[in-house]
Amino acid sequence: MKFTLSWLKTHLATDADLPTILKTLNAIGLEVEGVDNPAEKLGAFKIAKVLTAERHPQADKLQILTVDHGDGNPLQVVCGAPNARAGLIGVFGVEGAVVPANGMVLKKTAIRGVESNGMMCSTRELELGDDHDGIIELTEDAPVGQVYADWAGLNDPVIDVSITPNRQDCMGVRGIARDLAAAGLGTLNAIIVPTIEGVGPGPDVRTDDAEGCPAFYARTVRGVKNGQSPDWMAKQLKAIGQKPISTLVDITNYIMIDLGRPLHVYDMATLKGGLVARKGKAGEQVLALNGKTYTVDETMTVIADDEAVHDIGGIMGGEHSGAQDGTTDVLIECAYFTPERIAMTGQKLTLTSDARGRFERGVDPAFLDDGLSIATFLVTHLCGGTPSEATRAGSPPLEPRLLDYRPEQCLTLAGVDVPADEQQRILQSLGFGVSGEAERYDYQDGMPVHVPGHWTVTVPSWRRDVDGWPDLVEEVVRIVGLDHVPSTPLPRVPGVARPTATAEQLVERRVRRTAAARGLAEAINWSFLSEKEAASVGGGDWTLANPISEDLKVMRPSLLPGLLSATRRNMDRGASSARLFELGRRYFKQGERATVGFVLAGEKAPRGWQTGKAQAFSAFDAKAEVMALLAAAGAPVANLQSFGEASGAYHPGQSGTLRLGPKVVLAEYGVLHPSLAKQFGLTGMVVAGEIFLDAIPAKRKSGFMRAPYAPPALQAVKRDFAFVVPEQQEADALVRAVKGADKKAIVDVRLFDVFTGPGVEAGSKSLAIEVTLQPGEKSFTQEELDGISAAIVKAAQKLGGVLRG
Repeated sequence: MKFTLSWLKTHLATDADLPTILKTLNAIGLEVEGVDNPAEKLGAFKIAKVLTAERHPQADKLQILTVDHGDGNPLQVVCGAPNARAGLIGVFGVEGAVVPANGMVLKKTAIRGVESNGMMCSTRELELGDDHDGIIELTEDAPVGQVYADWAGLNDPVIDVSITPNRQDCMGVRGIARDLAAAGLGTLNAIIVPTIEGVGPGPDVRTDDAEGCPAFYARTVRGVKNGQSPDWMAKQLKAIGQKPISTLVDITNYIMIDLGRPLHVYDMATLKGGLVARKGKAGEQVLALNGKTYTVDETMTVIADDEAVHDIGGIMGGEHSGAQDGTTDVLIECAYFTPERIAMTGQKLTLTSDARGRFERGVDPAFLDDGLSIATFLVTHLCGGTPSEATRAGSPPLEPRLLDYRPEQCLTLAGVDVPADEQQRILQSLGFGVSGEAERYDYQDGMPVHVPGHWTVTVPSWRRDVDGWPDLVEEVVRIVGLDHVPSTPLPRVPGVARPTATAEQLVERRVRRTAAARGLAEAINWSFLSEKEAASVGGGDWTLANPISEDLKVMRPSLLPGLLSATRRNMDRGASSARLFELGRRYFKQGERATVGFVLAGEKAPRGWQTGKAQAFSAFDAKAEVMALLAAAGAPVANLQSFGEASGAYHPGQSGTLRLGPKVVLAEYGVLHPSLAKQFGLTGMVVAGEIFLDAIPAKRKSGFMRAPYAPPALQAVKRDFAFVVPEQQEADALVRAVKGADKKAIVDVRLFDVFTGPGVEAGSKSLAIEVTLQPGEKSFTQEELDGISAAIVKAAQKLGGVLRG
């Protein structure tokens, strides 16, 4: 919601400066999103007079001007504007000024061999309009040398306020002024509603859709002359980004922004018979003012005549029946549309407009007659014409809403002690009616007894959001200031606080901290993907019927697409390395599944004099991250089995899975499939992995006491073995087989070398392992060591391994 400071002051009589107004808006819940003052960027542009104008010797379309800009030293300027001439008073940009339209810094330069200082400006160059046919021409009384913005009254800041969906009353400048007046920043000016003396009967309008359009008021004005809006109206509309179109159209836009009341003006020459608000018919179409054709259905409210639909009720008018330059007879519509119907229609048609934004919040149903009278007055005052009587079809919802309220409820609910008379002043200044008994002191048995006040509060018609006494407390506290709400600590039960995190939350916390400690940066991505992204990782089970964007349509079956997109954005911005992880949910028909995903791309280590070229990531780096994160999550890492290729997202020969048995997959990892990397715009080596936290078996509950630490009394013994095995034999299988050879004595088995070459037959490889043996109460004897060694060799032989001599 944008408005200028001068526009605000047409409703609010105040001496407050701009910083005070902005601070108060934020304090009462109307968040200021920005302030733009056009005068700030025009400070270097002055009013100047052209003293002489001569033809450029090297160009037919250029002139050499002598320009007086007020300092007594006329400057030479080369200008190509066709209207440049001696005696013209215009706007001159001095050397060093920045042209608002293109950001160009003006400086002394030579144009076709002639020195030029500064520039005479057009309205487009100063972003004051679209005219670029010539330079600005000012009146003869314009003071030469004065800053143009000050003289033209452009020093009028534009305030942009974010309006929450519940504050329909602040979708007009007057509602914002009312709030500021209630906050003590001035006095709210009264609205002057003119009395319209109509000539002849009103137009033929009716409503056949009482649910969607309960009330349809209208009046005709004949003999109007449409044209350009007056300067004051066009200036206010342009200041807030509204393009002036014509007087009739601009009047409706001005009233909508000024008073929060959307209206529509029809060209009566385009209408065939009377107008009716009715439900649409399947297949009916309307060409809207935005140039697009929309197909309506039976759930939507439309405005139609005897032949066609002219308006999507409360959202957008039709192009055919709108006011044109040659319009002479108009019908002014002022209707009330049900907010729920407007919201549903807008969503179905994916059509937004300023009118929809107000109607679906809920406009004031009691402002139909007044809104129609104000619009009629502006039309007749600015365009002439003779108005008719008003036609009032249907009736708006005007049932009074009464609330019981006690002033002490403010302290009870919000903790703010506001005097009753101040509460009454605030509510009344916001438009609420307050009646009832004030608080008093009575006497019982000679002792004073406090009797609290009891009020009946009438909710104003423009406050659809207020439906209970807590809302009244909110209004009072909002105006008093939320910074007056005391910070009161909640009571705490004595003793040691009990843990509140669940086992799953604790696991996620450990995993998150471990990933960060290992140098990975956490990413938080959308839980939705495009259909193309979802298909790249096997497709999703859940697709939204009404997504906010086609790129956010499918609930993600994998965390990889989001991480890959984030990786690409980082690499596109010059990052040499990306190490990202995300802890989130994947979505399947069976439910949500907690998952950790990560992506490693770019340089693992930069180039250096010791290492040479930069090093890239490999599948083993991905496996190392998977093992570390699984250990943090409490998975039995020592018992995991390595299996071959992972899902289709990974390179077939450079990926794998970690499992508990052949079916329970805890993680997959590896080099990203080249086609998937290409789809996301990634080059070079990219490795990734996903850990499925929901598949990790939960630990058995054994109480809160840990087993006492009991280090072994004797030193461990280590023995090395080298086995020649078939080349396709997995080292993990050999490690698990050796570990099972003597489960009591063997406490660890570690692969430390893989060798192929001289001494090893072709088709075979040598795997060297380190076996850690832990004695119990006494040291191993040589016979016991020989027996363990024999068991290890026997276990390796079952896999085709031969002890290397």
